[in-house]
Parts: sequence; C-alpha cells; structure tokens
Amino acid sequence: MTVRTTVVAILLVMAFAAGVKPITAQQSGPVVVVETSAGAFAFETFPEDAPKTVAHILELVRAGFYDGQRFHRVIPGFVVQCGDPQTRNLEKAADWGRGEAASSGKPIGLSEMSKKRLNVKGAVGVSHMGDPSKADSQIYVTLADRPDLNGRYTVFGRIVAGADVPERIQKGDLITRMYVRQ
Repeated sequence: MTVRTTVVAILLVMAFAAGVKPITAQQSGPVVVVETSAGAFAFETFPEDAPKTVAHILELVRAGFYDGQRFHRVIPGFVVQCGDPQTRNLEKAADWGRGEAASSGKPIGLSEMSKKRLNVKGAVGVSHMGDPSKADSQIYVTLADRPDLNGRYTVFGRIVAGADVPERIQKGDLITRMYVRQ
C-alpha cells in the first residue's frame, strides 16, 4: 500500500467514525407535467433550494389552478409565461399578466433566489412585478440562457422532458392540464 492510499484510507475511516455522510448526488424533487395545446413538457422542482416556492406551486398545481389557463406572455428567444387566471377569459386578453387579479392572490412571501440555480435555457422560475417577495402563481420557462435574470427571480425547476415544446408555444395557447407526476 502506498503512503497516499494509506492516508486516504485513514481519512475515510476518520470521517466515517465522526459521522460525516458521503457526498451524494442531489435528489430532484417532484416533477410537474404541463399538457398544452402545443404539446406536453415536464419540469423537475428544486425543493432543497426553494422549498416555499416549490410547495406553493405544487399546491396550486394539485388544486387545478393552472388547468384551462393560457400562456399570456411569449417572447421568442426569451420566455414563455403562464399563471394568470384571467387568461381563462379571452375577453380580458388586454389585462392578461397585469394587476392583482393576475395571480392566485396568495404570494409566496419571500424570495428564494440562489446563485446555484440560474436562468439557463429550460429554467423554470416565478415572476413578480418588482418585488420578489410578492411572486405568486406566474411561472416562466426560459428559452435561452438569460444571465440578466439571475439574482432577480427565483428559479425553482428545470425542464426534463419535452424541451422543444416551450419554443413552440404561442400567446394564448391553452394549458389543458398541469399535474404532479407520481
């Protein structure tokens, strides 16, 4: 046995004896499936990094809050966004994404921004109107790396299936169903 191998073995025994747990890959959280008129996509959530945000969004998803809504903001090469219950009414299209009625009415109450979770292509985050603690039900998917959004919005998930679907979404496309995959 070489000196190096002996030292590594001693360090491992000492770490085990001290109760240090080995480093393991971070487990992903619940996966949300979004079925739309443009196709379906899924995103995993990051409950370890944004626990209150993930819990809030999952509660809305499980309650059927997003079902029947439409994408109200679509900017090619930037984002697609949903989460405004007003979008169920086509006559209110001019108000989509705006005002107090454009959310569930129960803000998360704090910001969980992380330098670990960035606005890269396929990131899923919560939007807000200037105050991160007032983020609520409006969620977005980035269509490209957007470092200009880092430190301004909480990223709580990332696309894991159907990554091409958000790029096909048009303003007004329907969310037929959103659910947590079991």
